[in-house]
Amino acid sequence: MIKVIKEKKEWCEELALFEHLDFYYTYDYHHLSKKEDEVAVLLKYVEGDSILVLPLLIRDIENTDYKDAISVYGYAGVLNKNITDDFNIENFHNEISTFFNENKIVSVFSRLHPFLENQELLLNGLGSITTPGKVVYIDLNDTIENQRAKFNRRLKTYLNKSRKSCTVINGNIEEHLKIFIDLYHGNMRRVDADDSYFFEDEYFFKLLSSTDYESELLLCLDNETQNIMGGAIFIKKDAIVQYHLSGLAKEDFDVDPIKLIIDEMRIKATKEGYKYLNLGGGRGSSEDSLFRFKSGFSKDFKDFKLWKYVVNEEVYKMLCREKLGEDYVHLEDMETGFFPAYRS
Repeated sequence: MIKVIKEKKEWCEELALFEHLDFYYTYDYHHLSKKEDEVAVLLKYVEGDSILVLPLLIRDIENTDYKDAISVYGYAGVLNKNITDDFNIENFHNEISTFFNENKIVSVFSRLHPFLENQELLLNGLGSITTPGKVVYIDLNDTIENQRAKFNRRLKTYLNKSRKSCTVINGNIEEHLKIFIDLYHGNMRRVDADDSYFFEDEYFFKLLSSTDYESELLLCLDNETQNIMGGAIFIKKDAIVQYHLSGLAKEDFDVDPIKLIIDEMRIKATKEGYKYLNLGGGRGSSEDSLFRFKSGFSKDFKDFKLWKYVVNEEVYKMLCREKLGEDYVHLEDMETGFFPAYRS
């Protein structure tokens, strides 16, 4: 049986049962991420000593009685505990499918977490799991010196130059955050980002004030002018530090402030005992200029996986034909295209 958890107290109590997790699973982050017409839920399945929870945002499909479900921006998927060889995956599949069908959920989409175990094992056989790209991470278990030895030559040159002319500080006053918001939105406009990346100011204030995880805003100052050249928000939970959002004043800096900020967080997080600094991947998971920027810090990669599950194929095809025309009869989008296709 699937239990639906919506209240914060119970949500937090369930997450406390797990030894390893990330901030993407938290109640606060889900309620920051969800839109007005979306409902944040934590689905729980128990079999013996085994516990599985799956966080999702459930949303209505316009002009129908149906719904679909997605994960938050970031990395989520099935959080699991005490999964042994005798765990009955088929029972879990039957229960979760029954829940989706009973609640008229036509399709489910989730980004999976590259650092957490058993997710592909537990979801294999429900829809499809694809690997559109990789994420770059810095292994903080290594020494600070060995980490830096893996940087590419150009990055080392940037860092040497920037340390002579810049200083990284913690953004700890409201004015700092307002400046960062302007830098971030300016960046998003320059790269012609999708509307979903333009968060309201309230999002940033709530992100940094949550007690469900630890967050830090780091800013890079020009030593001569004391102007803020760039900034980044990092989120810490359990053993992982996530490079979440960043922004800089211009794209043509001789000294790239974001590189220095990431390097400072790398050193700080290592000293604090974290295991991984995840930088993420490229835009749309591709190995583009953003991915190359991040891979200058490390050649440690993990596969980034997506779970796509069509629960009700008949209704899914009907919705796709209504959106895309009568010629739509197949599910090719499961592998390569926009999912769910009826929202393209």
